[in-house]
Amino acid sequence: MKPLNLSDVTQYVENNIATFHNKRIQSLDDLKLSQILKRKNPYLFKAKYLLTSEAIIKGLVDAHISSNEETIFGDWLEGLAIFINGKVYGGKKSGITGIDLEFDHDNRRYIVNIKSGPNWGNSSQISKMINDFKTATKALRTSNSKLNVVAVNGCCYGIDNSPEKGDYLKYCGQRFWEFISGAPDLYTDIIEPLGHKAKERNDDFNKSYAQMINKFTKEFLNDFCMESGEIDWKKLVEFNSKKD
Repeated sequence: MKPLNLSDVTQYVENNIATFHNKRIQSLDDLKLSQILKRKNPYLFKAKYLLTSEAIIKGLVDAHISSNEETIFGDWLEGLAIFINGKVYGGKKSGITGIDLEFDHDNRRYIVNIKSGPNWGNSSQISKMINDFKTATKALRTSNSKLNVVAVNGCCYGIDNSPEKGDYLKYCGQRFWEFISGAPDLYTDIIEPLGHKAKERNDDFNKSYAQMINKFTKEFLNDFCMESGEIDWKKLVEFNSKKD
């Protein structure tokens, strides 16, 4: 184990945080109105008494952004965690399906599945993770039957005060960051570097967002509004749900 140098973490964040912001913008650039209209419930729009094209478009785009950003930033934090663990314990991105990080410490081989927060999956998704842990453990013991393998579900934020889950350990928030780094305060130390050039990056994103809202609103007006300006709900529902 090597002590963590926070300047290494800061440098990594500053060098790589642009990737997160660029992917945010790219996700908007790749978005198609027809795609999100197909995925959302048109009856909900009517029930919420949305009367303008812009209100519907903002609802659609904002929901997409919220969901997509969580995924994009979760992937980015996974990379940060693997980088930090590599510096301290020599850990690496795992090549085993369902395992994100592997490292050795105290005569144990840790296999880690990294998620953003503690409430990430339903029962079937958790069962799949447990099966992935069992398959990975079996594979690792093929070459070393005495290998002490410990499975961990790591969550980048949140709290779970019952880490013992039977088949695996669940470390969230402070517990997770300390587990991969040996540094109890890392979970707060990393918050400041994450703001590197955040305002400039967010200004770029807001520009793309405004353009997308205007573009989709114009498209929606042309395709799903009557001459009077009223929304053609029948046409919208048919576009979303009518069988081929």
